[in-house]
Amino acid sequence: MKNNKIVSHIRKAAVQGNFYPKECSKLKATIEKFIQELETIPESKDMKNIIPQAVIVPHAGYIYSGFTADCAYQFLKRSKAKRIIVIGPSHHYYFKDISGSYFEAYETPCGEIPIDSPYLFALAKQFNIGFEPEAHKKEHSTEVQMPFIQYYFPHTKVIELIYGDIEVKELANIILALLHNKENAVVISSDLSHFHDLEVAKAHDYSCLRAVDHLNVEILKKGCEACGLTGIQAMILAAKALKLSSKLLDYRTSADATADTKSVVGYMSAMFY
Repeated sequence: MKNNKIVSHIRKAAVQGNFYPKECSKLKATIEKFIQELETIPESKDMKNIIPQAVIVPHAGYIYSGFTADCAYQFLKRSKAKRIIVIGPSHHYYFKDISGSYFEAYETPCGEIPIDSPYLFALAKQFNIGFEPEAHKKEHSTEVQMPFIQYYFPHTKVIELIYGDIEVKELANIILALLHNKENAVVISSDLSHFHDLEVAKAHDYSCLRAVDHLNVEILKKGCEACGLTGIQAMILAAKALKLSSKLLDYRTSADATADTKSVVGYMSAMFY
């Protein structure tokens, strides 16, 4: 492990005001609008008693993928998790393996979320989780999840794990260990295909959706272009090992927000229970 102590007090919010509102009141109003929109969709009877242990959520700006993410958090809030571990890919900095949030707290527009450092230290010792500060400075895949977590879990601690060039089985083993602890909930962050026209994007994304729905990593090889593909693969492997079921919650593309069908990004949310 490259580091086994707190290196900084706060993990600063780098994309507030860009991916999501910078003002707390506007941020809460945005999430509450998603809640109102979701309330208009009838919930099927088979979903009323589901309590997920993990979710997959997108990580674009809230105007594009916020509703899709909120669908997952609406179910995750049913859990009694004492800590939520957010796992996302590094977009801005190349490194090998995985990096943990060696900070005391995570900044959001509505205050700070405490990071469960003792648990991270124990996890890091078991899985040799180091610290790559450059990976955390601007990473939006994990950051955009924190306001949702703070809204739905106001008394819960978090851990941010950002992965670089890592073997799928290595990440799956970490997720497996996390989910063996019933006090944990896991959030896997990933968008789907990028910058195809709508028809092509949906064809690629369908492979991602089917793979999650059937818990079959082989289907991912048939065209899934998720930026967090490693995380999705690892989550599927962990879910199979734990005999969890999966449920797709929402799928849409940026075209739903912009009406631009020439170059779109796909978004999915799903839960594992």
